[in-house]
Amino acid sequence: MWGRSLINWVMTTSFWTGTRVRLRGVEPSDWDTFMRFDQHSGHQRSGEAVLPPRSAEGYRGWAKERSTAKPEEDCFQLAIEAVGGPGQAVGIINTYDADPCAGHFRYGISIGAEHQGQGFATEAAVILMRYMFAERRYHKCEVDIYGYNEASLALHRRLGFTEEGRRREHAFLAGAYHDLVAMGLLADEFAELHSLGGL
Repeated sequence: MWGRSLINWVMTTSFWTGTRVRLRGVEPSDWDTFMRFDQHSGHQRSGEAVLPPRSAEGYRGWAKERSTAKPEEDCFQLAIEAVGGPGQAVGIINTYDADPCAGHFRYGISIGAEHQGQGFATEAAVILMRYMFAERRYHKCEVDIYGYNEASLALHRRLGFTEEGRRREHAFLAGAYHDLVAMGLLADEFAELHSLGGL
């Protein structure tokens, strides 16, 4: 299905490195970067509720735990690092609810506010999905996005995702109810839009 171009590409470059980003394991030293990310209101609202502030020691413990965590099946979390940068994370990406029998998985991605708009999210998502589709044989990627998050909706449309449904007024955030948009991308759709011979 994927052809010789993918084999040639894998043999000549690191699978986890693109032109803009490299995906790598979370390191204990990443704690302060993720603490800084979480101080931005956009990151505080990435879940279904704003959580109380966490201590620096709490971030140190989280990063240390993540740095030694082993993937559970095909569920894992990786730091996103800018190629040619100082080695600090610019964001984080993860897979979850992976079902190899049914052939689908979910993923999430977050880029630090100061690093947004540079193409990091697009390239990181393509690298991750290339791995899940071409290496792990998954058939479909799914993602849920809050209806007010126009930037994320636009990103996923560019990646080739299709809106599959909308849960109206599903989440209560910042004093109002918001829709949750379900989007999906099939492996064949991904292959049509994204070159398998490189990023």
